[in-house]
Amino acid sequence: MKKWLTLIIFAIILFCIAGYALSIFNTFSSDREDKGEETNVAEPIQLTFWRNYGNPAENYACEELVSDFEATHPNIKINMHSIPYHEFEIWLRTAFAAGPPPDIMTIDSPNLALYANAGSLLSLDHYMRKEGNIDDIPESTRNGLRFQGEIFLAPVVESSLAFFYNKHLFKEAGVPFPSEDPNNPMTWDEVLEAAQKINNPEKEVYGIDPAQGFGVGEAPAYFKMPLLWQFGANVLSPDGTSASGYLDSKESLEALQFYQDLYHKNGVAAVELPPEPFESGKLAMTVLGSWTALEKYHPNFKLGKDFGVAPLPKAKVQVVPNGGWALGISSKSKYPNEAWKFIQYVTSYEGIKKYVEITGDIPARYSVARDIPEFNEYPKNIFIQQAYHYSKNRPVTPAYPVISDAIKTLFEEVGIGGKDVKASAKEAVEKINTGLKEIQRP
Repeated sequence: MKKWLTLIIFAIILFCIAGYALSIFNTFSSDREDKGEETNVAEPIQLTFWRNYGNPAENYACEELVSDFEATHPNIKINMHSIPYHEFEIWLRTAFAAGPPPDIMTIDSPNLALYANAGSLLSLDHYMRKEGNIDDIPESTRNGLRFQGEIFLAPVVESSLAFFYNKHLFKEAGVPFPSEDPNNPMTWDEVLEAAQKINNPEKEVYGIDPAQGFGVGEAPAYFKMPLLWQFGANVLSPDGTSASGYLDSKESLEALQFYQDLYHKNGVAAVELPPEPFESGKLAMTVLGSWTALEKYHPNFKLGKDFGVAPLPKAKVQVVPNGGWALGISSKSKYPNEAWKFIQYVTSYEGIKKYVEITGDIPARYSVARDIPEFNEYPKNIFIQQAYHYSKNRPVTPAYPVISDAIKTLFEEVGIGGKDVKASAKEAVEKINTGLKEIQRP
């Protein structure tokens, strides 16, 4: 009897132990499920995305696009880092040289060839041709995203310049307003005539700032290179191997002389201007970008009432610059297909539409511009029509940083210094040709 009693007690103890163990196992399993630790669930792929830090609207738009993408792609995590504009190129070049570079990055399109030539960028040609709906992107835009025949970047927005004029100063001088027709710009001779009628240095009123003064970075080349094109000049030969006979051509010298005369012979432009001269009524005409939001920062200075917008002036040719920040993938990324999925969304109709509805920038797709009313109305229609029909790329070459700096120095010498335009153009040509030879060396 005692033997059976012992066996029964032992069985009860084993049953209790087994039940306790089972409860612990079930609890552990439940915890794993709650924490998403099942062995059959993969961790999200982590992608780094570097972009240049923009204005509040641009920053918010990027945050929204990242959030939307992650919501529909839970297996991909976008780690976005926004870097100040003036530091971005240094950070990116350092990352490409010393590693590790980001998986995805924004690149100012004129610098494309520098990175593509170094093997730092993955070609997007296959992706773009198969899934990028490239026929919806203007050919002039696509040309600025190619290097050696292949597409390396995908665009979100475009850029353009227009002619802004102070209506009060025009009325006081009895000068008629420029045409608002994107296909009917003023000529530079007409601009000079208007500037001479309005110009009054004694009252610190100046006729024109022809190309955004004398700044730093890429701005001088972006704003001043179009003047060369408008007079029929080019910076480089068609094959991109030399500046000789192009930047120092008769047409180029004519453009440079016209620019210099605005400052020195005609005196309708000033090297130093008072603060906010256009908004304060001290400057009659200026050239500004499509990203300009004067009324946002100067609420009492109204479009239509205080200032107007017209197409960029022409000489022999009507032309404006294009190009902007576009998206690329590092050639060292471990997840190029996932990186492309993100770029595909951001540069799609839906992604671009959301971005430009927030920022007001020019969309890089015809379809988006067509479907948003403001881009078909004054003044946005001026930027759109110019960007799509009259725009030109800055030279696509690995030596572009040298070209940009040479153009900046050239216009400073003839504008600020009043140096001989022929001698200054010769120096710029020599500087560019040296840079071109450097990249051609094995």
